[in-house]
Amino acid sequence: MSNLPLIFIDGDQGTTGLQIHERLRGRTDLRILTLPAAERKDPLRRADAINSADIALLCLPDAAAREAVSLIENPKVRVIDPSSAHRTQADWVYGFPEMSAGQAERIATARRVTNPGCYPTGAISLLGPLVTAGLVPTDYPLTVQAVSGYSGGGRAQVEQFEGADAAHAAPFTMYGLALKHKHPPEIQLHAGLTERPIFIPSYGAFRQGIVLSIALQTRLLPAGASLASLRAALERHYEGARYVKVLNAEQSAAIEKLDPTIHNNTNDITLGVFGNDAEGHILLCAVYDNLGKGASGAAVQNLDLMLRGA
Repeated sequence: MSNLPLIFIDGDQGTTGLQIHERLRGRTDLRILTLPAAERKDPLRRADAINSADIALLCLPDAAAREAVSLIENPKVRVIDPSSAHRTQADWVYGFPEMSAGQAERIATARRVTNPGCYPTGAISLLGPLVTAGLVPTDYPLTVQAVSGYSGGGRAQVEQFEGADAAHAAPFTMYGLALKHKHPPEIQLHAGLTERPIFIPSYGAFRQGIVLSIALQTRLLPAGASLASLRAALERHYEGARYVKVLNAEQSAAIEKLDPTIHNNTNDITLGVFGNDAEGHILLCAVYDNLGKGASGAAVQNLDLMLRGA
C-alpha cells in the first residue's frame, strides 16, 4: 500500500474543486481519492472517504462544509475548508500564509485550515500590514470595492454567462446593496480592524480575475502617512514573498489602467499604491485571480504547506 498522502476533495465537481483537481494533475507526491458520480451524495460513502483521507478539502456550500466536519471521527484527518463556514472561528487557522510572520508555519502544522475568501484576500493583503504598521487606524471608515469575473458566482453564474442565454447576461452587475455581505466580518477580523468596513462587490462580463480597491484620505491617517510610506510598509511586509508582488514607485507611476485578468491561472497577486499626494488621496489596489489566490490556488498552497508540516 502506498505511503503517499491521500487527499479527498469533497465537492470535486464544483468550480473550486475542479480547479484544485487541475492544479494537482500530474503530481506524483500524493494520491487523490475520487468517489464515483453515484456515490458523491451518499453520506456513508462521503464519511468513509473523509475519514480515510490524510487531508480533506471541503469544496462545498457553508452548511454542507459544517456537515462534512461533523462526519470526521478519525483524529488524524486534517482539513482545508475553502467555504466561508469557518473563516472567523478561533479554532481554525486562517489560510493566508503571507498574512503575518509565522502564519505559514501555523498552517503547516494545523489540523483545521480555513481558506480566505476571494475578496477578503485582496482587502486583507492591503490593509493588514498597514494597520499593523500604524499607518491606517483600526477604526478608519473604510469602503472596499471589487470587481470579479463571473466565475466567482459559481456554476450557476458561469452557466448564465456561457450557456444558451449568454447573450442576455449583463455586462456589469453590482450586488450586495443591503451591505449585509458575508465578507466584512472576515475582513474586519483578519485585517485587525475595530469597525466593520463597507464592502461593495460586483461582477463583470469576464470569466475570472479581480481588481479590488480601497480609497484613503491622508487627513484621516496618522501624521506622515503618504503614498511612499504606505508603499514602503507593504514592500517590507512582503519582501521575499513568492506570490505577492508590490509595485514600486516607478512601476506605479507608469500604470494608467489595471487589468483584472493579468494573473489568471496563477497564484500571484499584485498590490499597488496609487494616488495624488497633493490632494491627499490614496488608492490601494490588488489584482489577482479569484480562482487562483482567491480560491483553488490558495487551497493548493495551503495543502503544500500542510504536506510539508505533516
